Amino acid sequence: MSRWEPNARGRLEQAALELYVERGFEQTTVAEIARRAGLTERTFFRYFADKREVLFAGAGDLQDLLVGTLASAPDSTAPLDAVVSALEAVGPLFQERREYSWQRQAVISANAELQERELIKLAALSAALADTLRGRGVKDPAASLAAEAGIAIFRIGFERWAKEAGQREFREFIRESLEELKAVTAGR
Repeated sequence: MSRWEPNARGRLEQAALELYVERGFEQTTVAEIARRAGLTERTFFRYFADKREVLFAGAGDLQDLLVGTLASAPDSTAPLDAVVSALEAVGPLFQERREYSWQRQAVISANAELQERELIKLAALSAALADTLRGRGVKDPAASLAAEAGIAIFRIGFERWAKEAGQREFREFIRESLEELKAVTAGR
């Protein structure tokens, strides 16, 4: 095994996603992922708690980017607009990993356990955004509502972006989802 080659984490992520797409999430074992990546199971567990976490390992980085961008928004920006600007800031990350993002979404959509994990991660993200808004002086329930609405915009925008598999940018789907939300709340 070529354990000492660089980028073990990336190789494990790629191997896992390939196997999940080829065989299905439930039919894939950690041993198979490690073998495909040219690594050991022990190495796998240095990077990931379980085979589900391979698909969610970037959640912390995503949260850091969103919270950091939201925290640095101009004070005059309305809470929901600040959240949407933060959501748009993650677009380049998704764009550069477009194929991976689409495949990841397909694997999650095909498995109820992974869908549940995704919802848990999104709830944690919403809580972090709400805390950041409170830190900016936004009172509740406005902070919680803006954060929850932002996560709904993110989820719907991401799902539409992943399904389209076209050349439009992620931020366009975020803006469209925001406009749809505004139309719904305006009673149109």
